[in-house]
Amino acid sequence: MVQIFTVHEAKTNLSKLLESADRGEEIIIARGKHPVVRLLLGVIPALRMRPLGLYQDEGFELGPEFFEPLPDDELEAWNQSYGSF
Repeated sequence: MVQIFTVHEAKTNLSKLLESADRGEEIIIARGKHPVVRLLLGVIPALRMRPLGLYQDEGFELGPEFFEPLPDDELEAWNQSYGSF
């Protein structure tokens, strides 16, 4: 069942609308009479089912050096590619 809400109604009832979408209901948010956004069940539920420790038996470990600051030359390369942080 499709439900249509105005932007004001959606802002007021966002939590309820998200619960409805999570149950598989299709929610349309409209500006006046014009539909703008459709809320529906998406990829997120699949992420919830991902098991914890997925790679725990694969020998994948982070050593203590992982948490150390990057060397200056590597940090500079990142900053040139993506900008300073």
